[in-house]
Amino acid sequence: MRRRIIAAAVLVFSAGTLLAQSKWVQLGPDGKLVYTHSPQGDRIVDFSYAGYRGGGVALPSVKATKLVTPSGADDSAAIQAAIDEVSKLPITHGQHGAVVLAPGVFHCAKTLTIAASGVVLRGAGTDAKAGTTIELTGEPHLGIRVEGKLEVKKLSATNITDAYVPAGTMVIHVADASKIHAGDAVQIAKPVTPAWLKFMGMDTLERAGKDEKWVGVSELLTRRIVTNISGNALTLEVPLTDDIDTKFLGGTPATVSDVQVSGQIAEDGIESLRIVAPARAIALGKDPEFDGIAMKNAVDGWIRNLNLEDTTNSVGIDSGTERVTVAQVDVVQRVPVTTPAKPFDFSCNGTQILFDRVSGKGDEVFYMATQAREQGPVVVLHSKFAGNGHVQPHQRWSTGLLVDSSEALGGGIDLMNRGTMGSGHGWAIGWSVLWNNVAGDFVVQQPPGAANWSIGDRGPHSVKPQPTTGGPKGGPDLPSGIVESAGKPVEPASLYLQQLKDRLGPAAVKAIGY
Repeated sequence: MRRRIIAAAVLVFSAGTLLAQSKWVQLGPDGKLVYTHSPQGDRIVDFSYAGYRGGGVALPSVKATKLVTPSGADDSAAIQAAIDEVSKLPITHGQHGAVVLAPGVFHCAKTLTIAASGVVLRGAGTDAKAGTTIELTGEPHLGIRVEGKLEVKKLSATNITDAYVPAGTMVIHVADASKIHAGDAVQIAKPVTPAWLKFMGMDTLERAGKDEKWVGVSELLTRRIVTNISGNALTLEVPLTDDIDTKFLGGTPATVSDVQVSGQIAEDGIESLRIVAPARAIALGKDPEFDGIAMKNAVDGWIRNLNLEDTTNSVGIDSGTERVTVAQVDVVQRVPVTTPAKPFDFSCNGTQILFDRVSGKGDEVFYMATQAREQGPVVVLHSKFAGNGHVQPHQRWSTGLLVDSSEALGGGIDLMNRGTMGSGHGWAIGWSVLWNNVAGDFVVQQPPGAANWSIGDRGPHSVKPQPTTGGPKGGPDLPSGIVESAGKPVEPASLYLQQLKDRLGPAAVKAIGY
């Protein structure tokens, strides 16, 4: 594998080191951030909208409603019955209540499911002796599922009239805004056209015996809330993390649809417990898995203060999930999988998701990965990963990831083109930022017509070609992303926390524990 080193080896800076400033976003005279825009208006996204209730809101302490004690036998039915019972209680301040698991070991041979709003599953802490442990037993299965039933119904549609919608914007113009109102949810559709696929270099992915489709859909969708309408200009609650360029649409317009969204569950949490699976070597994709937690079609939820041990895929934030915080969750993988495919400690296919002070320990693993076709903001903040694994967006053009003040000393942090890896993942990520991280290696590549930034990161930066599988090796190195202040951290120390302070004030930063 060819590699050209751009940055120096990892350096250690004392507290008194004078910090540099980024040209793209820096502190102004008033102590607030000032942003540089590209000639077309693109900018580094305001990531502060990631997290529970849109960021800057303390996670609630929910009243204990039902206590379950371990039986020594299979406790799945007893815990599920308690969850179902609490799910039917009256709601107070958005909550039914908390199912509390007493200290001890609960043996669970079946998946525990939360399918109603306002339900919390809480243990007595993560200590192996004094806390609460859910031990996954029986046939391999998922430990805990939190899942609603999302339905999106289109009410009306209109075309976007902007010749170019820049990444990071909160304002778009439409042909007819008469059927859209402040407070409405809208769905923004960016057509996937042959011209755009060719421009991205994703029209020639080939692998013997495999159907390589890259994006695999006819349009990329994201939902936002409209906060204001002025003429035909719509102001969005949360910035867009992808651009829309009409010159690649071939006459197919990008659209905004007024939508009715239903079926997501809200205000659900999992907290203060351990989930332990049998430590075993498996062939990923072939052998059944003991997985940890999956959250889907849920809003304004949280997962906090957990330890997960030897779960194959540990914490998955799936589609239809918005405004969720995953905080102080530690994952340990003792036995690597035996296949080239790697499991995920944390994976994300939602929007406005904050991974705060999480950790992963193990080899041959993706510590954190975005999945296909998501728009952020998604933030990994003050997190630590130990082993030879990678923080790496995984597939099919997700946008709007910030990895902030985190470390992967034995592994890597990547914003890259994955080429024919997997099932043709191609360009995995765009319009994303690495800020003041430390890693054993960085791969930050520049997608056509987009940007990825590495700012204040300490560790070597590698330049590599697009990966190929089962075909000719080599090829030209892909262009590097925007690398600033390599080897020297910049101010502010945390981009996310400064953005949050700018938008909501110091109390918002304090509310999330900083």
